[in-house]
Amino acid sequence: MLVSIGTKNKAKTEAITNIVGNYLESIEYIQLDVPSNVSEQPFSDEETRQGAINRAENAFEKTSADLNFGLEGGVRMIDGNMYCCNWGALKLKDGTVLTAAGALFLLPEEVAKEIRAGKELGPVMDVYTNEKGIRHNKGAVGVFTANLVNRTEMFEHIVKLLIGQYFFKIGQQ
Repeated sequence: MLVSIGTKNKAKTEAITNIVGNYLESIEYIQLDVPSNVSEQPFSDEETRQGAINRAENAFEKTSADLNFGLEGGVRMIDGNMYCCNWGALKLKDGTVLTAAGALFLLPEEVAKEIRAGKELGPVMDVYTNEKGIRHNKGAVGVFTANLVNRTEMFEHIVKLLIGQYFFKIGQQ
């Protein structure tokens, strides 16, 4: 089975390979840098979800793979507070697109202020932590949960929801 991954981000690709590898056999993965076709910093659930869908569809266009994944992180506002949100999409060969969202977590106001000023969360987190490439490993979620949850684990939950929906769909046919 050919599985395309619409990113080369380490945290996202590991989430997909970790989960898919637990449930399917004889898998060949293709990792692609494909655009999300949304803002560099998505600012709503709708935009973040659309970015995940676009990544899955763009990966499918390049590979015609059996399963095509897109994962996207963004932010959303609730009662004046900024939360990190995450979405995933799985495009199937028959054109079906499945979507799922993950956990939300509050961003500190000093980080939210930078994002409202037009900056992207990844680079803001690199400055905030004085580390480079936070988005490729623990992510903001790792920082703000005292490393109890890292970015890969957060996306694994979404991938599991997507694979579960896929199994439900093929079981209904």
